Amino acid sequence: MTDREFALDVVRRLQAAGFTALWAGGCVRDELLGLTPQDYDVATSARPEQLRPLFKRRNEIGAHFGVVQVIGPRGADREWLTIEVATFRSDGAYVDGRRPESVVFSSPELDAQRRDFTVNGMFFDPVKGAHLDFVGGRADLAAKVLRAIGDPHARFAEDKLRILRAARMATRFELSIEPVTFAAAREMASDIRVVSAERIAEELRKLFAHKHRARGLSLLNELQLLPPVLPELHGEALVRGARAVAALGAAASFELAFATALHALAPKAVEAVAERLKLSNGETARLVWLVQNREALVDAPAMRASRLKPLLVHPGIGELLALHRAIAVAGAKADAHVAFCEGVLRDTPAHELNPPPVVTGEHLIALGLKPGPAFKRLLDAVREAQLEGRANSTEQGLALVRELAPSLPPRP
Repeated sequence: MTDREFALDVVRRLQAAGFTALWAGGCVRDELLGLTPQDYDVATSARPEQLRPLFKRRNEIGAHFGVVQVIGPRGADREWLTIEVATFRSDGAYVDGRRPESVVFSSPELDAQRRDFTVNGMFFDPVKGAHLDFVGGRADLAAKVLRAIGDPHARFAEDKLRILRAARMATRFELSIEPVTFAAAREMASDIRVVSAERIAEELRKLFAHKHRARGLSLLNELQLLPPVLPELHGEALVRGARAVAALGAAASFELAFATALHALAPKAVEAVAERLKLSNGETARLVWLVQNREALVDAPAMRASRLKPLLVHPGIGELLALHRAIAVAGAKADAHVAFCEGVLRDTPAHELNPPPVVTGEHLIALGLKPGPAFKRLLDAVREAQLEGRANSTEQGLALVRELAPSLPPRP
């Protein structure tokens, strides 16, 4: 069963029990655009307690706000299918800039009024095949306009993340932000500081991973979201980052795109950005590595093999080459060094780029050496010689060790 089939089944079961049930929000928007929704949400007149006899497998952690997660069968990827089923509601006061203090169960018309943007405020009855649009979302979608529902200041005050989401949604769906909505977002941009780092980071992941990320970065700047979100990115660093982002190919990971935007910053500054946004350890490591090596391959044709080969066998080499090419294109410079590296990767067997070490720590211990700084220096020296073709066997490697550590006892 697919997500869509399960979402249709949930609606049918609710309607058969006498309740109003509709698909709501992003899934309706995506299907109108001919896209495959990432998930389906159901809005219904049924209250959480009325869902219990209909859906035995459920998670009620959001029942206080009228939201219940209904659990279905396993999908094609063997993960459990889940659908969020929410009772039509009106929200009370938002006291923390994120969630309402209370909710009042209401109707589809009033439920639509509490949502963020018109293109996200539509409903669809998948059983009857009928759209319900109380906020003009379908017309705005056709006109490629992003418009807040009602008073944009009120919508942004309810959930400050909506200010950043406006930039991300306009980027993803190639929408122009309606002037009043744009002005309100710009005016309230500094309020984004009250939003948690995790929520901000998730919006940035989606924005920078999208093929229209260059426009997204431009919108962050135009909406004055960079000072509160990425204060390090200004002046020449912003200009260079924006040009390089525009030169990236359509397909790029968040780490590559974000590193490209930040590439003019010092690695320590990039690390500070990652820590402030609470990015994962893997994301942080890749970001910092990319920025640290933004110029490492410029002289690749003339580099010693012991320097070049470790870079070429790094798991992030594809992204590093893409970063180098974007920087070169953005600066109207040649990217012959990127083509050279691609040629080496294409024409050199993996065992030559990254051969098994001819000398290991066990070899050194057998010689009577103890692990420590000098121990590591010897291993590094032998590895360097091996990558440059001067130590192609264990015997040659150990000979180099004895040469570098003359205090060792002579060979038996």
